[in-house]
Amino acid sequence: MVELIQQGVYLLNGQEIVKDAANMPAPEVARENTITYNILRAHDVDGGKGKKMRIRFDAMMSHDITYVGIIQTARASGLEKFPLPYAMTNCHNSLCAVGGTINEDDHVFGLSAAKKYGGIYVPANQAVIHQYAREAMVKCGNMILGSDSHTRYGSLGNMGVGEGGGELVKQLLRNTWDINAPEVVLVWLEGKPRHGIGPHDVAISLVKAVFDNGFVKNKVLEFAGPGVKELPIDFRNGIDIMTTETTCLSSIWITDDEVKHHYEIHNRPEDFKVLQPGDVAYYDGMIRIDLSTQESMIALPFHPSNAYTIHELQEHPVEILRKVEEDAKKRFGDKVNVSLIDKIVNGKVVSDQGIIAGCSGGTYDNLSAAATILKGQDVGNDYFTISAYPQSTPVYMAVTRNGIAEELLEAGVVIKPAFCGPCFGAGDVPANNGLSIRHTTRNFPNREGSKPGHGQISLVALMDARSIAATAANGGVITAATDVEYEDTHKPYNFDAKIYEHRVFNGYGKENPEQELRYGPNIKDWPTMYPMQENMLLELAAVIHDPVTTTDELIPSGETSSYRSNPLKLSEFALSRRVPEYVGISKRIQAQDLERRAHIENGTLTIDHYPEAIQNVVKKLSMVNIQCSMENTSFGSCVFANRPGDGSAREQAASCQKVLGGDANICYEYATKRYRSNCINWGIVPFTIAKDTPFEYVAGDFVFVPGIREAIVSGKEEIDAQVITKEGVKPIHLFFQNLTADERTILEKGCLMNYYKSKK
Repeated sequence: MVELIQQGVYLLNGQEIVKDAANMPAPEVARENTITYNILRAHDVDGGKGKKMRIRFDAMMSHDITYVGIIQTARASGLEKFPLPYAMTNCHNSLCAVGGTINEDDHVFGLSAAKKYGGIYVPANQAVIHQYAREAMVKCGNMILGSDSHTRYGSLGNMGVGEGGGELVKQLLRNTWDINAPEVVLVWLEGKPRHGIGPHDVAISLVKAVFDNGFVKNKVLEFAGPGVKELPIDFRNGIDIMTTETTCLSSIWITDDEVKHHYEIHNRPEDFKVLQPGDVAYYDGMIRIDLSTQESMIALPFHPSNAYTIHELQEHPVEILRKVEEDAKKRFGDKVNVSLIDKIVNGKVVSDQGIIAGCSGGTYDNLSAAATILKGQDVGNDYFTISAYPQSTPVYMAVTRNGIAEELLEAGVVIKPAFCGPCFGAGDVPANNGLSIRHTTRNFPNREGSKPGHGQISLVALMDARSIAATAANGGVITAATDVEYEDTHKPYNFDAKIYEHRVFNGYGKENPEQELRYGPNIKDWPTMYPMQENMLLELAAVIHDPVTTTDELIPSGETSSYRSNPLKLSEFALSRRVPEYVGISKRIQAQDLERRAHIENGTLTIDHYPEAIQNVVKKLSMVNIQCSMENTSFGSCVFANRPGDGSAREQAASCQKVLGGDANICYEYATKRYRSNCINWGIVPFTIAKDTPFEYVAGDFVFVPGIREAIVSGKEEIDAQVITKEGVKPIHLFFQNLTADERTILEKGCLMNYYKSKK
């Protein structure tokens, strides 16, 4: 079904795949003929064909977990107006149910910023961020930067990139997104999906095939092949949005009459154009997907790649679910008691909850198919419940007008407004140890309401909306939609722009500098962040040896995001669900550094002012002839993780560490470019170590990095450092490779805001 071809291939005339490079142009020449490179080169301000690209985007997207911090950072850095269309949606904290007035205070701030700087403001519950982009922002051949990791619009001919807020600030200040010219992987679609197969089935299979092996990490996926024409737009969008979970950089698809129709019904026919690779295009690898052999899938906790066919799960339920229980034991220890075996009733796995929501699930086609399967059925009055969230008000209007909402409601489905909450734990959190099946994007640990430190765990499995509906019709017994007879006779989707015309504020190009920003009491400025000093003394505040550490573990989602506009308050939640002691340790380290700085300013610093632990560090270093002077050595906290940063683009995963005095991360590799960029933009040095270097140190050990400032400024990419433990001093070799000149200056200045302030 999914075949990985781990060698370069040529695509001739968009139709013929050739592996033999004989008589073909060089890869670096033919790669320029991909759709990917045609778009990237058109947006590269250098306009050349070099190995580095400096990209300016056509538009930007943010939601209400991120836009306040972005605007506050840009404002502190000299923002005068939004130089490109910038849409701010309110789809993450739109319930306004946690934290008093603070969520709506942020929304009011967002509208005032749109008026002041010339932005686009989408009120709460009107649309989830990515559906608004699809309906109102995308254009064939364009590029959109979003502060949400699922910024993916390639199926509509528009490359989307999800990054942390710092990268959006750069665009607002007319700087660039700097990348190495990426490799491109061809995703070749063949065949036609069987009845009952939906986009999540294909997406889950794709993620399963490429996540663990890193086959597409930081590469662009380019979709083509005869199978594309067999997929409706909602189907393509549903696959495309999930490419984020492969860890690819971005995605793009060929465009055809189906895409043209999308632009026509959205009243923007002029924004369509045909996108096809050139006559001879080179790809660095290939993924062949036979859509006709696709099965109904389920991705079990705790990752979209932990996937099986539904038939496989029901044939071997004990064996498969026991693996999840063992994984939970490794992750959480005795903090929670996961018992999935209890979900096997009469030999079949049953679920407790079904959710169809968000940018991947709440599409018109998904809701239409689900309603058809559930028509004349009922979900019963037992423990199983099901909710559906149309992804925008235009979609909600269409499902209402065409009888879809009626059929869902009659079956017992609760319909709710556009909201991203079920995807990150702010809506429809299941009961403890409940198994929720969801057509949403993620099922990571410490998400969807899980609080292992409090003994609470939610168990989320990803499934397509069709199989969720089939499960609901079967009393909660997990059922493949391919096993169900149904015929969807609902009318096709037709977009009605009225609600957007009435409710969305579009101020692009109409900025009003006299407009005052409206602040709530929870909207706070960033605290002082200090420039890098000559040497760096790091205390390990958290050491995590999980294979992957997600951004949701670095800074939990859910109700904590209500404090996103208050850096100090939000930082209190850093690593709270993974390493609860981290905040207290980091605060102690930060207090020691602030005391050191105060003594230096007063001219009173002596070794007696050092904390005992640091005095011991200085003594141990001196015993191996290494001098550590506190006058030019910062104290900072450090996080070690094997592979940090998978998942969300939220910059708070890094900024909260910085607010608490974090100076560095150490890892074997960063799970995503966006998390590494977040670290850099917040002045956190992104150290790596060689893959064969054992890291046997624990929280409380120290790492002394002498001469780090000079190494960063002078362009070096590695440095010798020392680890100080109770047993003594051991050498460690640290890398900080592939930093641009600007990124080096950002680190040296202490953070992106300091960088911009220094240029005034």
